[in-house]
Amino acid sequence: MTKQREEPVRVAGICGSIRIGSYTRLALALALRGAEEAGALTELIDLRDYRVVFCDGNDDESLYPEDVFKLREAVRRAQGIILATPEYHGGYSGVLKNALDLMGFEEFEGKMLGLIGVSGGRVGAVGAMHSLRDVGRALHAWVVPEQASVPEAEEAFDEQGHCKDAETEKRLKAVGRQVVRFASLHTAEQAGQFLREYQSAVENPGGENQ
Repeated sequence: MTKQREEPVRVAGICGSIRIGSYTRLALALALRGAEEAGALTELIDLRDYRVVFCDGNDDESLYPEDVFKLREAVRRAQGIILATPEYHGGYSGVLKNALDLMGFEEFEGKMLGLIGVSGGRVGAVGAMHSLRDVGRALHAWVVPEQASVPEAEEAFDEQGHCKDAETEKRLKAVGRQVVRFASLHTAEQAGQFLREYQSAVENPGGENQ
């Protein structure tokens, strides 16, 4: 009989937008709800709540604000991570870039990584998510095949913050569920099953026009 994890998977979602009323945050909240429905404990990391510095590559971190270390610890506790970003000029946000630069292998290596992108245009946040997929690989994370892009985000949510389109909501939740499923399987006892499911999963089902 396959051995299951004794404790719930922890999933941290990092919101790469600090705009008040952010559509990225709404999309991320739905992905985390999907993770919760799959049995995970979740935490939405809103970078507006963290006072951090620009990463300057200096080895001396003695003058870093305490929030830098709080951010790292919050991500380090998780077995799964979801990165959510608006697309700016074909790439992901500078706020998220800086947060990622302040972290590294200790926070990401061996973790399951899901991606959410939000765009004002019709194509969706394809460029931003492609870039984040490369970042995940560079950090030795397992980037899950499922990803979700929300095009024309201003039309995707109503005034109460609810997603108008059932298919979009389904895709966002699916990212959270897949992060939990692969994180649950990613143990020594279940490595074979993890690899089989990972390799057989649909690649980027969100598609370039989603």
